[in-house]
Amino acid sequence: MSKLTKALTAAAGNAGGDNLYVEDVFSTYLYTGNGSNGLAIDNGIDLAGEGGLVWIKSRGSENHSLATTDQGLSNQLASNLTNGNIAWGNMQSFNSDGFTLTNAGTTNTNTVKYASWTFRKAEKFFDVVTYTGNGTTQSISHNLGSTPGVIIVKNTQSSTYWAVYHGSVPAYVGFLNATNAFDTSNTQNFGNNTNPVAPTDSVFTVGQQSTVNSSGETYVAYLFASDAGGFGDDGSENSITCSSFTVSSGSASVTLGYEPQFVIVKAANGTGNWLMFDTMRGMGVGTNVKYLQPNTSNAEGGGTDFITPTATGFEINNLGGTQTFIYMAIRRPMKTPETGTEVFAVDTYNQTSASDPAFNLGGVVDFGLRRINNFESNWTAQTRLTGDKGLITNTAVAETTKNYGFWDNMVGWHQGASITPPYSQSNSYGWSFKRATGFFDVVVETATQSLVNPATEHNLGVVPEFMISKSRDSTGGWFVYHSALGLTKYLELSSSNAYQTYNVFGTTLTSTQFQYYSAASGESIVNYLFATLAGVSKVGSYTGTGSDLNVDCGFSAGARWVMIKRSDISDGVSNAGGWYVWDSVRGITAGNDPYLLLNTTAAEVTNTDYIDPLSSGFTVTSSAPNSLNKSGGSYIFLAIA
Repeated sequence: MSKLTKALTAAAGNAGGDNLYVEDVFSTYLYTGNGSNGLAIDNGIDLAGEGGLVWIKSRGSENHSLATTDQGLSNQLASNLTNGNIAWGNMQSFNSDGFTLTNAGTTNTNTVKYASWTFRKAEKFFDVVTYTGNGTTQSISHNLGSTPGVIIVKNTQSSTYWAVYHGSVPAYVGFLNATNAFDTSNTQNFGNNTNPVAPTDSVFTVGQQSTVNSSGETYVAYLFASDAGGFGDDGSENSITCSSFTVSSGSASVTLGYEPQFVIVKAANGTGNWLMFDTMRGMGVGTNVKYLQPNTSNAEGGGTDFITPTATGFEINNLGGTQTFIYMAIRRPMKTPETGTEVFAVDTYNQTSASDPAFNLGGVVDFGLRRINNFESNWTAQTRLTGDKGLITNTAVAETTKNYGFWDNMVGWHQGASITPPYSQSNSYGWSFKRATGFFDVVVETATQSLVNPATEHNLGVVPEFMISKSRDSTGGWFVYHSALGLTKYLELSSSNAYQTYNVFGTTLTSTQFQYYSAASGESIVNYLFATLAGVSKVGSYTGTGSDLNVDCGFSAGARWVMIKRSDISDGVSNAGGWYVWDSVRGITAGNDPYLLLNTTAAEVTNTDYIDPLSSGFTVTSSAPNSLNKSGGSYIFLAIA
């Protein structure tokens, strides 16, 4: 579907206003305090115009801080305390692109690391309501535009518990600041004297309990929607889900219909802490999933494989026993990028301190390649989903256990702890990619059998044209699918060989699913999926001419990244040539263009002119060797604008 068609479809389906996407209404933003007034957190959320909630917690042992535009800059609440409004004065301003902090210690202590979660008011996502109690059952109007899935109420004048209504257990009420199980004895909080009253898309009901409705006292309510649609190109996609699951022996698989970036869970029928996870702090595939607890001031915990996001939901582990949990989940970013600079960047390694990002995209990074270019060196490939371990593209070895890099940064990714300073190395390069609809996705799956595995879900949003798959657990090839070769042929990223005939990727390949054919049962497989996106990326092929060959990618200012591989048999031998990589930072010019080979440790070659710039893509020159431009030869490529 073209961008124009999407826009027209969305306009028809959401005539009341512009399209809304998750990234317009929610943000997890990590930052380090500087102890000074005026610390601006630019997360892209319009709080000044639309209003909402900012929830902040240090990753050390400090109280939570919740501030809303409805309560003003001076008043904060703490989810782990029973206090009413606390005059911490954390907020200096609510802005059109985030918020600005004062030097208050709870949210801006010098050198302390913080996590913030911003919820913007929006129909079918989130609303904030303030009201005055009257001591008897009353209905409170709201603007959520759908039936709330979760309602959290706090008395802002007196010391009371935080009352929580959850739509999956409507006859029970829990408390955000406590470990208590959800209990029927508290149903009067959200009902009349004897029974709960279900909220509607315009009102919710509070009873006579002091936690929600003491006469003359003031209250704030946070309302969260659940599976109400309203988002995406056609306005039909869900952005938030509030539901429940039952664990058996401590584990469960939860289907949302999307991949989450943020999840809160709590045992509904048993005591236990609330647990808060997000992908910025390490909700991924591994054993060091970090969490914070809304009901305590405890420092960030981790070291356990609690939760793993999937393309359609999440898997939960190590929760113990058999019991029911309630949860709230928020979808990962969903916008289709319009420029290559939104999703790809090249940077030299230039940390000024151990906490700085080594490689800077200017935004969140999900996949990174790294190597030193001027002498023999391995390539390291890492993903946010798989954490601080790495794979090496030029070998078939299993994933390493070294701390190659860290991901809890808003503009790039960190150098790993295993690398010794100095922090500035002009010859160390990082290539940073962001997952985005229509451009690029990362999927980690577990093989269930040794031959044909079931179809795996992905979130690329279109049929993948270029896929790379590698076992993280064992020595095995980097298997590559390319649409020019079809499913019956494959290449290997760590090899210069021509294509081989074997159906590595099964028979299923759609805009939502793909298949991996051969892996030992239980092995973890990481998959990188690319597609052509107009003006952003081009997955393609060409036939060599031996002369200057213009490759039109549909770009307007040329390619900033070009990867080329000869796919057929070169001059009667299986060695067809390596995986050539150029980028505009190291140089795609009318003269010599430095290149590296993804499949070798060889140092960068700087004295050749094999490609030239072209406004619509790139040019393969007549001086290029047979591995790039032999007359009649077949070549595949990936280019990014």
